[in-house]
Amino acid sequence: MYSYNKLFTLLSLFAILYLSGQSGFQVEGHKTKHAPKKLFVFGDSYCDTGNIKKDLASSWKSPYGVTFPGKPVGRFSDGRVFTDFFAKYLKLQSPLPFNLRKLAPQHLKYGINFAFGGTGAFDTSTRGPNLTTQIDSFEKLIKYKLYGVSDLKNSVALVSVAGNDYTYYLTTNGSIQGVPSFIVSLVNQTTKDLIRLKKLGVKKVVVDGLQPFGCLPIATAASSFQKCNDTANAISNLHNTLLTQSVAKLNQQNKDHPSFIILNLYDTFLSVLNKPKKHNIENPLKPCCAGVSSEYYCGSVDKNNVKKYTVCANPKKAFFWDIVHPSQAGWHAVFEEMKSTKALHQILH
Repeated sequence: MYSYNKLFTLLSLFAILYLSGQSGFQVEGHKTKHAPKKLFVFGDSYCDTGNIKKDLASSWKSPYGVTFPGKPVGRFSDGRVFTDFFAKYLKLQSPLPFNLRKLAPQHLKYGINFAFGGTGAFDTSTRGPNLTTQIDSFEKLIKYKLYGVSDLKNSVALVSVAGNDYTYYLTTNGSIQGVPSFIVSLVNQTTKDLIRLKKLGVKKVVVDGLQPFGCLPIATAASSFQKCNDTANAISNLHNTLLTQSVAKLNQQNKDHPSFIILNLYDTFLSVLNKPKKHNIENPLKPCCAGVSSEYYCGSVDKNNVKKYTVCANPKKAFFWDIVHPSQAGWHAVFEEMKSTKALHQILH
């Protein structure tokens, strides 16, 4: 586990210095003549559906997966994650994890999921493939003729890089003074990866903005899960501003048919957190599953295999599953808010 306490301490200092898946799966999609036939997913734990290796993550341990499918399968949640809801909206089956491609090749017709928990646009400490490497794997499949031109012309790429780059940078001697330039370099690298996906033939490239860092349970624990940390949220805002500007420039090159779309996780997270009762959410900032002390985490056990974590009475009413990741109900609520946004509708037209 990363040193999140140090991360948010540094984020708070930076902001001061520089800026002073309801348990039911009921997401309705829309079929149009432009509806994509395949979904390719890249990124980290917010979209990983089973790529991360079992020895690297708690997502393969109980109680992960308790809501769906009833056992741990590598998803960082009690159930479905963002990928599953996004695919459902497109009326596609959630794409097969890349690591399982040889076990169930018949399911590759829906696309493939390269997302790997703990990774980022740059290298992080998980030893997993960064965004560029994930796209390398995608390009190899294209060269092997697994996906042809017509497949790519009817496809969508979903890119989710939810913040591991910042965690790794700030916990490996990254300086406060260097954070602004790091944000620029990170957005530039992400933009290069988006362009590359488009050049490979993908029709539309969708990228998630950053969620509000200061509302993650690891940040709200200091207030007993009562309020978000506004200074920590500042880094999300700055990142999202630069990413929005970068994507806007890309779309200016083809105004009639914009190929790059940003999904606003920041505002949709806050919409749910500010009005939790609308989505039957209780204690929205408090994680459902957490370690019994700071040295433990959801899914951890001691040397005698005794559980060192607690789980809330009803995960279906929790927004956050653990200290970083939304629950299935949380992702469902976020996606319900997102359905009213223009960006999501642009994917189908």
